[in-house]
Amino acid sequence: MKTQRKVVVTGSRGIAAGLVEALDRQGVNTFVLGGEESEGRDLMTHAPSLLGFDPIDLRDEAAVEAGFQRASELLGPITDVVAIAGGSGRSFGDGALHEISREAWDKTIELNLTTTFLTAREALKALMKNGGGSLTLTSSVLAASPSPEFFQTHAYSTSKAGIAGLTVTLAASYVGSNIRVNAIAPGLVATPMAARAATNPEIVEFTKHKQPLAGAQLPISDVVDGFLFLMENKSITGQILTIDGGWSTISGR
Repeated sequence: MKTQRKVVVTGSRGIAAGLVEALDRQGVNTFVLGGEESEGRDLMTHAPSLLGFDPIDLRDEAAVEAGFQRASELLGPITDVVAIAGGSGRSFGDGALHEISREAWDKTIELNLTTTFLTAREALKALMKNGGGSLTLTSSVLAASPSPEFFQTHAYSTSKAGIAGLTVTLAASYVGSNIRVNAIAPGLVATPMAARAATNPEIVEFTKHKQPLAGAQLPISDVVDGFLFLMENKSITGQILTIDGGWSTISGR
């Protein structure tokens, strides 16, 4: 029997796709914002409870506003929003702070923190209108446990730290509206974004050491389980759940 949950997810690949598929197995209706059109169409073929997708640029304020309107029209009253979409700023020039251009900094912050801001803003509007629900954001283990040897991407880490801070302040501000705000801080996960790391022998060995519980990049399903937990537990808000295979407990590098 289908639940009454109506979920908006940002992103169409990796963890986002895994979450949509997991919710589909539970009979939960979803709507995807952002990502690539081809990925969204493919996802719809094997996730029947995905009622629609809108491959908007999540950096575009008007597009995000319109996307939430379309999601509401298809889903009905939205109960949960999960903001996963984001990405590496390496292609913009993200790296060590003394080498980053202003343009690279701005583009990386926009890709991760600004998209989260716009998604969270529209999510809060919808959840307040609908009597509450959950908003779950995506930070990173690098926000609090840096690794300068292989992951010296300071704009990315800063954007993810900003998301962690946003989570806590939103949780405090909207708890009175029956809205729970949490975040997942994943370690290195086996997603398309982590393909560079997966093909670099030095980083592969580093990952075995740094994430000993997995001995490799984390499976997407482990992170998806965290999102499901935070969505379902109605007594949790303002928390950053780190799922990193032990990364943050291992010193060095």
